[in-house]
Amino acid sequence: MAEVDGYVVLIRQYRAPVDQMMLELPAGKLDVPGEDPAAAAARELEEEIGYRPGSLEVLATFYTGPGFTDEHMTVYLASNCAEAPSRPHGPEEEAAEIVRVPVVDLPGMIARDEFADAKTLAGLLVYMQMRS
Repeated sequence: MAEVDGYVVLIRQYRAPVDQMMLELPAGKLDVPGEDPAAAAARELEEEIGYRPGSLEVLATFYTGPGFTDEHMTVYLASNCAEAPSRPHGPEEEAAEIVRVPVVDLPGMIARDEFADAKTLAGLLVYMQMRS
């Protein structure tokens, strides 16, 4: 999750399993065996939204669905970001839209159910709690 000048930078992209556009935190997988999660987060931010983090802080770690998978996720807060060329991979990222949301708008957007992605909700809720 990237915070830039009072905005949170999100990505709106099509998600085939649910057949809809979703507004989400940028995310990705650990593509390289043994890759450091923070390094992967920095790489994914640059690829997906075109920002290089100056610093990363862990916001939350959680299992995505422990009843059926052992997938574990870490949400980072990227701050002191510098613009960098984005490098989208695959058709979903190439068609994605980068969306800058004012931090002050987040509570209302959550209340209106504008986020349906669990990692995004978890990350934004922890972020807002941290800021209060």
